[in-house]
Amino acid sequence: MKSTVALVGLSAVFFGFTSCKEDVADDYIAIDSLAERYDAGGATTVYLTSSNAFSTPASNLSGEDLDLHLFGDVEFEAAFVTAPAEVNGGIGTIFNNTSCISCHPKDGRSAFPTNINSLSGFFLRISAEGTDEHGGPNPMTGYGTQVQNQAIFGYEPEAKFQVSYTQIVETLADGTEVVLQKPNYNLVENYIPFESTPLLSPRLAPPVFGLGLLEAISETSILVNEDVNDVDGDGISGKANYVFDASTQSMQLGRFGWKANTASILEQCAGAYNHDMGITNYLFPTETGYGQTNGYDGLDDDAEITDDILDAVAFYCKTIAVPAPRNLENESVLRGAAIFDALDCAKCHVPSMQTGSSDITALSNQTIWPYSDMLLHDMGEELADNRPDFLANGQEWKTRPLWGIGLTNVVNGHTNFLHDGRAKNITEAILWHGGEAQASKESFKALSTQDRADLLAFINAL
Repeated sequence: MKSTVALVGLSAVFFGFTSCKEDVADDYIAIDSLAERYDAGGATTVYLTSSNAFSTPASNLSGEDLDLHLFGDVEFEAAFVTAPAEVNGGIGTIFNNTSCISCHPKDGRSAFPTNINSLSGFFLRISAEGTDEHGGPNPMTGYGTQVQNQAIFGYEPEAKFQVSYTQIVETLADGTEVVLQKPNYNLVENYIPFESTPLLSPRLAPPVFGLGLLEAISETSILVNEDVNDVDGDGISGKANYVFDASTQSMQLGRFGWKANTASILEQCAGAYNHDMGITNYLFPTETGYGQTNGYDGLDDDAEITDDILDAVAFYCKTIAVPAPRNLENESVLRGAAIFDALDCAKCHVPSMQTGSSDITALSNQTIWPYSDMLLHDMGEELADNRPDFLANGQEWKTRPLWGIGLTNVVNGHTNFLHDGRAKNITEAILWHGGEAQASKESFKALSTQDRADLLAFINAL
Protein backbone atom coordinates (compact mmCIF):
# COMPACT_ATOMS: atom_id res chain seq x y z
CA MET A 1 0.00 0.00 0.00
CA LYS A 2 2.76 2.48 0.91
CA SER A 3 4.54 1.89 -2.39
CA THR A 4 1.29 2.52 -4.27
CA VAL A 5 0.73 5.75 -2.35
CA ALA A 6 4.17 7.01 -3.26
CA LEU A 7 3.55 6.26 -6.95
CA VAL A 8 0.12 7.91 -6.98
CA GLY A 9 1.56 10.97 -5.27
CA LEU A 10 4.29 11.22 -7.84
CA SER A 11 1.87 11.11 -10.75
CA ALA A 12 0.72 14.53 -9.63
CA VAL A 13 4.34 15.59 -9.49
CA PHE A 14 4.78 14.63 -13.14
CA PHE A 15 1.91 16.86 -14.20
CA GLY A 16 3.10 19.61 -11.89
CA PHE A 17 6.64 20.06 -13.17
CA THR A 18 7.29 17.95 -16.25
CA SER A 19 7.95 21.14 -18.21
CA CYS A 20 10.73 22.06 -15.78
CA LYS A 21 12.20 18.60 -15.28
CA GLU A 22 11.36 16.19 -18.05
CA ASP A 23 13.53 13.32 -16.85
CA VAL A 24 11.84 12.87 -13.45
CA ALA A 25 10.10 9.65 -14.50
CA ASP A 26 13.38 8.10 -15.55
CA ASP A 27 15.08 8.98 -12.26
CA TYR A 28 12.28 8.02 -9.89
CA ILE A 29 12.72 5.24 -7.37
CA ALA A 30 9.62 4.48 -5.29
CA ILE A 31 10.09 4.77 -1.52
CA ASP A 32 8.40 1.95 0.37
CA SER A 33 9.69 2.77 3.83
CA LEU A 34 11.74 5.41 5.63
CA ALA A 35 12.00 3.41 8.85
CA GLU A 36 15.81 3.16 8.82
CA ARG A 37 16.02 6.95 8.90
CA TYR A 38 14.57 7.20 12.40
CA ASP A 39 18.08 6.77 13.82
CA ALA A 40 19.16 10.10 12.30
CA GLY A 41 22.25 10.28 14.49
CA GLY A 42 22.96 6.57 14.55
CA ALA A 43 23.36 5.31 18.10
CA THR A 44 23.55 8.91 19.40
CA THR A 45 19.90 9.52 18.47
CA VAL A 46 17.32 10.62 21.04
CA TYR A 47 13.57 10.36 20.62
CA LEU A 48 12.41 13.71 21.94
CA THR A 49 9.90 16.17 20.52
CA SER A 50 9.98 18.68 23.38
CA SER A 51 11.80 22.00 23.70
CA ASN A 52 14.84 20.02 24.91
CA ALA A 53 15.14 18.06 21.66
CA PHE A 54 18.39 19.83 20.69
CA SER A 55 19.97 19.77 24.16
CA THR A 56 20.34 16.15 25.17
CA PRO A 57 23.61 14.19 25.53
CA ALA A 58 24.24 11.51 22.94
CA SER A 59 22.44 8.44 24.21
CA ASN A 60 25.47 6.14 23.89
CA LEU A 61 28.07 8.14 25.84
CA SER A 62 30.15 6.35 28.44
CA GLY A 63 29.91 7.53 32.05
CA GLU A 64 33.23 9.35 31.82
CA ASP A 65 32.29 11.04 28.57
CA LEU A 66 28.91 12.03 29.99
CA ASP A 67 30.65 13.77 32.91
CA LEU A 68 32.81 15.77 30.49
CA HIS A 69 29.76 16.58 28.38
CA LEU A 70 27.89 17.93 31.41
CA PHE A 71 30.90 20.05 32.44
CA GLY A 72 31.00 21.48 28.93
CA ASP A 73 27.26 22.13 29.09
CA VAL A 74 27.69 24.32 32.19
CA GLU A 75 30.44 26.32 30.52
CA PHE A 76 28.44 26.65 27.29
CA GLU A 77 25.78 28.46 29.32
CA ALA A 78 28.20 30.66 31.30
CA ALA A 79 27.74 34.40 30.75
CA PHE A 80 30.84 36.60 30.84
CA VAL A 81 31.07 40.01 32.48
CA THR A 82 33.47 42.91 32.63
CA ALA A 83 36.78 42.24 34.39
CA PRO A 84 37.72 42.18 37.18
CA ALA A 85 35.18 39.66 38.44
CA GLU A 86 35.44 36.55 40.61
CA VAL A 87 33.54 34.45 38.07
CA ASN A 88 33.64 34.70 34.28
CA GLY A 89 35.36 38.04 34.05
CA GLY A 90 36.98 39.14 30.83
CA ILE A 91 34.26 39.94 28.31
CA GLY A 92 35.96 41.80 25.50
CA THR A 93 36.04 45.58 25.52
CA ILE A 94 34.19 45.14 22.22
CA PHE A 95 32.06 42.07 21.49
CA ASN A 96 28.81 40.73 19.99
CA ASN A 97 27.36 38.64 22.81
CA THR A 98 28.15 37.38 26.31
CA SER A 99 27.67 33.60 26.20
CA CYS A 100 27.48 30.64 23.83
CA ILE A 101 23.88 29.88 24.77
CA SER A 102 22.80 33.44 23.96
CA CYS A 103 23.66 32.86 20.30
CA HIS A 104 22.50 29.22 20.28
CA PRO A 105 19.38 29.21 22.49
CA LYS A 106 18.61 25.69 23.71
CA ASP A 107 21.48 24.62 21.43
CA GLY A 108 19.32 25.58 18.48
CA ARG A 109 18.88 28.23 15.85
CA SER A 110 18.97 31.92 16.68
CA ALA A 111 16.06 34.05 15.49
CA PHE A 112 16.64 37.19 13.49
CA PRO A 113 16.53 39.96 16.12
CA THR A 114 13.71 42.48 16.31
CA ASN A 115 16.38 45.09 17.04
CA ILE A 116 19.38 44.31 14.86
CA ASN A 117 21.73 45.98 17.36
CA SER A 118 20.52 44.14 20.44
CA LEU A 119 22.38 41.15 21.89
CA SER A 120 21.51 38.27 19.60
CA GLY A 121 22.90 35.47 17.46
CA PHE A 122 23.27 37.81 14.48
CA PHE A 123 26.53 39.41 13.40
CA LEU A 124 28.38 40.61 10.31
CA ARG A 125 31.62 39.32 8.88
CA ILE A 126 33.79 41.97 7.26
CA SER A 127 36.89 41.99 5.09
CA ALA A 128 38.72 43.98 2.45
CA GLU A 129 39.47 42.91 -1.11
CA GLY A 130 42.21 40.33 -1.43
CA THR A 131 43.25 37.49 0.87
CA ASP A 132 45.38 36.97 3.95
CA GLU A 133 48.57 34.93 4.02
CA HIS A 134 46.62 31.65 4.09
CA GLY A 135 44.18 32.51 1.31
CA GLY A 136 41.38 33.43 3.71
CA PRO A 137 39.46 36.71 4.04
CA ASN A 138 41.66 39.82 4.16
CA PRO A 139 41.05 41.60 7.51
CA MET A 140 39.76 45.15 7.25
CA THR A 141 42.21 47.52 8.96
CA GLY A 142 40.73 48.58 12.30
CA TYR A 143 37.97 45.96 12.16
CA GLY A 144 39.48 42.54 11.54
CA THR A 145 37.10 39.99 10.03
CA GLN A 146 34.06 40.49 12.27
CA VAL A 147 32.27 43.66 13.32
CA GLN A 148 31.79 44.04 17.08
CA ASN A 149 28.65 46.12 17.64
CA GLN A 150 28.74 46.06 21.46
CA ALA A 151 31.21 47.56 23.95
CA ILE A 152 31.68 47.73 27.71
CA PHE A 153 31.40 51.02 29.58
CA GLY A 154 34.05 53.49 28.50
CA TYR A 155 34.63 51.94 25.07
CA GLU A 156 33.05 52.40 21.66
CA PRO A 157 31.66 49.65 19.38
CA GLU A 158 33.28 49.31 15.99
CA ALA A 159 29.99 50.14 14.26
CA LYS A 160 26.25 49.64 14.37
CA PHE A 161 24.29 47.42 12.01
CA GLN A 162 21.64 48.71 9.65
CA VAL A 163 19.24 46.74 7.46
CA SER A 164 16.62 47.60 4.85
CA TYR A 165 14.55 45.31 2.65
CA THR A 166 13.65 44.82 -0.98
CA GLN A 167 10.56 42.78 -1.82
CA ILE A 168 10.68 39.90 -4.28
CA VAL A 169 7.39 38.19 -5.22
CA GLU A 170 7.38 34.54 -6.25
CA THR A 171 4.20 33.04 -7.72
CA LEU A 172 3.51 29.32 -7.35
CA ALA A 173 1.60 27.13 -9.82
CA ASP A 174 -1.61 27.26 -7.79
CA GLY A 175 -1.56 31.07 -7.78
CA THR A 176 -0.11 31.46 -4.29
CA GLU A 177 2.06 34.57 -4.05
CA VAL A 178 4.99 34.47 -1.64
CA VAL A 179 6.59 37.79 -0.76
CA LEU A 180 10.28 37.42 0.01
CA GLN A 181 12.15 40.14 1.89
CA LYS A 182 15.71 40.59 0.63
CA PRO A 183 17.85 42.25 3.32
CA ASN A 184 20.40 44.93 2.46
CA TYR A 185 23.02 45.38 5.18
CA ASN A 186 25.08 48.43 5.99
CA LEU A 187 27.30 49.71 8.79
CA VAL A 188 26.73 53.09 10.43
CA GLU A 189 28.36 55.03 13.27
CA ASN A 190 31.67 53.32 12.51
CA TYR A 191 34.40 54.51 14.85
CA ILE A 192 36.90 55.15 12.05
CA PRO A 193 36.43 55.39 8.25
CA PHE A 194 36.91 52.25 6.20
CA GLU A 195 40.11 52.16 4.17
CA SER A 196 38.13 50.65 1.28
CA THR A 197 34.61 49.44 0.54
CA PRO A 198 33.95 46.69 3.11
CA LEU A 199 32.84 43.22 2.06
CA LEU A 200 30.02 42.28 4.44
CA SER A 201 28.47 38.89 5.08
CA PRO A 202 25.61 38.32 7.55
CA ARG A 203 25.55 35.35 9.89
CA LEU A 204 22.87 33.86 12.15
CA ALA A 205 23.91 31.22 14.67
CA PRO A 206 22.82 27.69 13.62
CA PRO A 207 22.02 24.64 15.80
CA VAL A 208 24.95 22.87 17.42
CA PHE A 209 23.69 19.29 17.84
CA GLY A 210 25.27 16.46 15.85
CA LEU A 211 28.48 18.36 15.11
CA GLY A 212 30.78 15.59 16.31
CA LEU A 213 29.21 13.17 13.85
CA LEU A 214 29.82 15.58 10.97
CA GLU A 215 33.42 15.98 12.09
CA ALA A 216 33.82 12.19 12.14
CA ILE A 217 32.85 11.75 8.47
CA SER A 218 36.02 10.89 6.59
CA GLU A 219 37.41 13.39 4.11
CA THR A 220 37.19 10.72 1.42
CA SER A 221 33.47 10.25 2.05
CA ILE A 222 32.87 13.96 1.58
CA LEU A 223 35.06 14.34 -1.50
CA VAL A 224 33.34 11.46 -3.30
CA ASN A 225 30.38 13.82 -3.89
CA GLU A 226 32.54 16.59 -5.33
CA ASP A 227 31.90 17.40 -8.99
CA VAL A 228 33.60 20.77 -9.41
CA ASN A 229 33.45 20.72 -13.22
CA ASP A 230 29.96 19.16 -13.38
CA VAL A 231 31.26 16.15 -15.26
CA ASP A 232 27.88 14.40 -15.07
CA GLY A 233 26.16 17.44 -16.59
CA ASP A 234 23.34 17.68 -14.05
CA GLY A 235 24.00 21.37 -13.32
CA ILE A 236 25.09 20.59 -9.76
CA SER A 237 28.80 20.70 -8.92
CA GLY A 238 29.70 20.69 -5.22
CA LYS A 239 33.10 21.84 -4.08
CA ALA A 240 35.13 21.30 -0.94
CA ASN A 241 36.55 24.27 0.91
CA TYR A 242 40.09 24.04 2.27
CA VAL A 243 40.86 26.42 5.11
CA PHE A 244 43.66 27.28 7.50
CA ASP A 245 43.19 25.46 10.79
CA ALA A 246 44.68 27.25 13.81
CA SER A 247 44.90 24.09 15.91
CA THR A 248 47.08 22.20 13.40
CA GLN A 249 48.63 25.23 11.69
CA SER A 250 47.83 23.66 8.33
CA MET A 251 45.26 23.69 5.54
CA GLN A 252 42.40 21.30 6.24
CA LEU A 253 39.02 20.40 4.78
CA GLY A 254 36.43 22.97 5.84
CA ARG A 255 33.38 21.44 7.51
CA PHE A 256 31.68 24.04 9.71
CA GLY A 257 30.26 27.52 9.34
CA TRP A 258 28.00 28.84 6.59
CA LYS A 259 30.86 28.75 4.09
CA ALA A 260 32.56 25.59 5.43
CA ASN A 261 35.24 28.03 6.55
CA THR A 262 36.27 26.21 9.74
CA ALA A 263 37.91 22.79 9.85
CA SER A 264 37.18 21.66 13.41
CA ILE A 265 34.70 22.10 16.22
CA LEU A 266 37.58 23.07 18.52
CA GLU A 267 38.46 26.03 16.32
CA GLN A 268 34.79 26.90 15.83
CA CYS A 269 34.37 27.15 19.61
CA ALA A 270 37.67 28.97 20.17
CA GLY A 271 36.85 31.44 17.41
CA ALA A 272 33.38 32.09 18.83
CA TYR A 273 34.82 32.79 22.29
CA ASN A 274 37.33 35.22 20.82
CA HIS A 275 35.46 36.93 18.00
CA ASP A 276 31.92 36.90 19.45
CA MET A 277 32.75 37.50 23.11
CA GLY A 278 36.30 38.85 23.15
CA ILE A 279 37.40 35.94 25.35
CA THR A 280 41.02 34.93 24.77
CA ASN A 281 42.05 31.28 24.76
CA TYR A 282 44.99 29.09 23.79
CA LEU A 283 44.07 29.11 20.10
CA PHE A 284 43.21 32.81 19.88
CA PRO A 285 45.22 34.68 22.56
CA THR A 286 44.74 38.22 21.21
CA GLU A 287 41.97 40.54 22.41
CA THR A 288 39.37 41.57 19.82
CA GLY A 289 40.24 45.25 20.19
CA TYR A 290 44.01 44.78 20.18
CA GLY A 291 45.74 47.84 18.74
CA GLN A 292 42.48 49.66 18.03
CA THR A 293 41.76 53.16 19.33
CA ASN A 294 38.26 52.13 20.40
CA GLY A 295 38.85 48.75 22.04
CA TYR A 296 42.40 48.19 23.30
CA ASP A 297 42.69 48.14 27.10
CA GLY A 298 46.49 47.71 27.10
CA LEU A 299 46.38 44.71 29.44
CA ASP A 300 47.39 41.90 27.05
CA ASP A 301 45.76 39.38 29.40
CA ASP A 302 46.58 35.70 29.64
CA ALA A 303 43.96 33.34 28.28
CA GLU A 304 40.62 34.25 29.89
CA ILE A 305 39.33 30.70 29.84
CA THR A 306 41.39 27.68 30.77
CA ASP A 307 42.40 25.04 28.25
CA ASP A 308 40.14 22.58 30.05
CA ILE A 309 37.10 24.81 29.61
CA LEU A 310 37.65 25.31 25.89
CA ASP A 311 38.22 21.59 25.37
CA ALA A 312 35.13 20.70 27.41
CA VAL A 313 32.90 23.08 25.45
CA ALA A 314 34.19 21.63 22.19
CA PHE A 315 33.49 18.12 23.55
CA TYR A 316 29.99 19.21 24.55
CA CYS A 317 29.27 20.48 21.03
CA LYS A 318 30.56 17.20 19.60
CA THR A 319 28.37 15.01 21.78
CA ILE A 320 24.91 16.60 21.71
CA ALA A 321 22.43 14.01 20.46
CA VAL A 322 20.59 14.26 17.15
CA PRO A 323 16.78 14.21 17.55
CA ALA A 324 14.96 11.49 15.65
CA PRO A 325 12.58 12.40 12.82
CA ARG A 326 8.87 11.87 13.27
CA ASN A 327 5.96 10.32 11.34
CA LEU A 328 8.08 8.67 8.67
CA GLU A 329 5.39 6.06 8.07
CA ASN A 330 2.82 8.78 7.26
CA GLU A 331 1.58 8.54 3.66
CA SER A 332 2.04 12.26 3.02
CA VAL A 333 5.61 12.09 4.35
CA LEU A 334 6.37 9.09 2.11
CA ARG A 335 5.06 10.98 -0.91
CA GLY A 336 7.07 14.01 0.14
CA ALA A 337 10.25 11.94 0.34
CA ALA A 338 9.70 10.74 -3.23
CA ILE A 339 9.16 14.33 -4.38
CA PHE A 340 12.29 15.43 -2.50
CA ASP A 341 14.31 12.94 -4.53
CA ALA A 342 12.53 13.72 -7.79
CA LEU A 343 13.31 17.43 -7.48
CA ASP A 344 17.01 16.59 -7.03
CA CYS A 345 17.03 18.05 -3.51
CA ALA A 346 18.89 14.94 -2.37
CA LYS A 347 21.82 15.65 -4.71
CA CYS A 348 23.01 18.39 -2.34
CA HIS A 349 21.07 17.45 0.79
CA VAL A 350 22.52 13.94 0.61
CA PRO A 351 20.38 11.93 3.05
CA SER A 352 22.88 9.49 4.54
CA MET A 353 26.57 9.53 5.44
CA GLN A 354 28.86 7.20 7.39
CA THR A 355 31.20 8.30 10.14
CA GLY A 356 34.67 6.84 10.41
CA SER A 357 36.89 6.36 13.42
CA SER A 358 36.66 9.02 16.14
CA ASP A 359 38.50 9.55 19.40
CA ILE A 360 35.01 9.66 20.92
CA THR A 361 33.79 6.06 20.77
CA ALA A 362 30.13 7.06 20.66
CA LEU A 363 30.65 8.81 17.32
CA SER A 364 32.61 6.10 15.51
CA ASN A 365 31.25 4.08 12.60
CA GLN A 366 27.72 5.44 12.69
CA THR A 367 25.25 5.53 9.81
CA ILE A 368 23.69 8.99 10.05
CA TRP A 369 21.03 10.96 8.16
CA PRO A 370 22.08 14.63 8.13
CA TYR A 371 20.82 15.55 4.62
CA SER A 372 24.00 17.39 3.64
CA ASP A 373 26.95 16.70 1.36
CA MET A 374 29.15 19.10 3.43
CA LEU A 375 30.17 20.83 0.20
CA LEU A 376 29.93 24.33 -1.25
CA HIS A 377 27.37 25.13 -3.93
CA ASP A 378 26.67 28.22 -6.01
CA MET A 379 23.28 29.40 -4.73
CA GLY A 380 22.82 32.28 -7.15
CA GLU A 381 22.96 36.05 -7.04
CA GLU A 382 19.99 36.65 -4.74
CA LEU A 383 21.64 34.76 -1.86
CA ALA A 384 25.15 35.99 -2.64
CA ASP A 385 27.16 37.92 -0.06
CA ASN A 386 29.92 38.61 -2.61
CA ARG A 387 32.55 37.95 0.07
CA PRO A 388 35.08 35.17 -0.69
CA ASP A 389 36.12 32.88 2.16
CA PHE A 390 39.11 30.67 1.28
CA LEU A 391 37.90 28.65 -1.75
CA ALA A 392 34.28 29.71 -1.34
CA ASN A 393 33.37 32.50 -3.72
CA GLY A 394 30.76 35.17 -3.06
CA GLN A 395 27.86 33.03 -4.31
CA GLU A 396 28.77 29.74 -2.65
CA TRP A 397 27.38 28.36 0.60
CA LYS A 398 27.76 25.03 2.37
CA THR A 399 24.76 22.70 2.23
CA ARG A 400 23.06 22.97 5.60
CA PRO A 401 22.03 19.70 7.30
CA LEU A 402 18.25 19.34 7.48
CA TRP A 403 18.09 16.97 10.45
CA GLY A 404 15.95 18.42 13.23
CA ILE A 405 14.61 21.25 11.06
CA GLY A 406 10.98 20.39 11.77
CA LEU A 407 11.52 20.91 15.52
CA THR A 408 12.84 24.46 15.14
CA ASN A 409 9.59 26.13 16.12
CA VAL A 410 9.09 23.78 19.08
CA VAL A 411 12.60 24.40 20.44
CA ASN A 412 13.27 27.99 19.42
CA GLY A 413 9.82 29.50 18.82
CA HIS A 414 10.47 30.62 15.24
CA THR A 415 11.18 29.37 11.73
CA ASN A 416 13.89 31.78 10.55
CA PHE A 417 16.10 29.93 8.08
CA LEU A 418 19.15 30.48 5.85
CA HIS A 419 22.39 32.21 6.77
CA ASP A 420 20.76 35.45 7.90
CA GLY A 421 17.26 34.29 8.79
CA ARG A 422 15.67 35.97 5.77
CA ALA A 423 13.45 32.95 5.11
CA LYS A 424 10.55 32.91 7.56
CA ASN A 425 9.53 29.33 6.78
CA ILE A 426 10.66 26.36 4.70
CA THR A 427 8.75 27.48 1.62
CA GLU A 428 10.61 30.78 1.60
CA ALA A 429 13.92 28.99 2.16
CA ILE A 430 13.34 26.88 -0.95
CA LEU A 431 12.32 29.92 -3.00
CA TRP A 432 15.60 31.65 -2.13
CA HIS A 433 17.50 28.82 -3.84
CA GLY A 434 19.17 29.76 -7.12
CA GLY A 435 22.30 28.94 -9.06
CA GLU A 436 22.84 25.19 -8.98
CA ALA A 437 19.44 24.79 -7.28
CA GLN A 438 17.49 26.96 -9.75
CA ALA A 439 15.98 23.98 -11.59
CA SER A 440 14.86 22.40 -8.31
CA LYS A 441 13.33 25.70 -7.21
CA GLU A 442 11.38 26.04 -10.47
CA SER A 443 10.17 22.46 -10.12
CA PHE A 444 9.03 23.25 -6.58
CA LYS A 445 7.11 26.29 -7.81
CA ALA A 446 5.35 24.09 -10.38
CA LEU A 447 4.10 21.54 -7.84
CA SER A 448 0.40 21.17 -7.15
CA THR A 449 -0.89 22.36 -3.80
CA GLN A 450 -1.05 18.79 -2.49
CA ASP A 451 2.39 17.81 -3.73
CA ARG A 452 3.89 20.92 -2.17
CA ALA A 453 2.20 20.08 1.13
CA ASP A 454 3.58 16.55 0.98
CA LEU A 455 7.12 17.78 0.32
CA LEU A 456 6.89 20.18 3.26
CA ALA A 457 5.45 17.40 5.43
CA PHE A 458 8.54 15.32 4.70
CA ILE A 459 10.99 18.14 5.44
CA ASN A 460 9.14 19.02 8.65
CA ALA A 461 9.31 15.36 9.69
CA LEU A 462 13.11 15.44 9.71
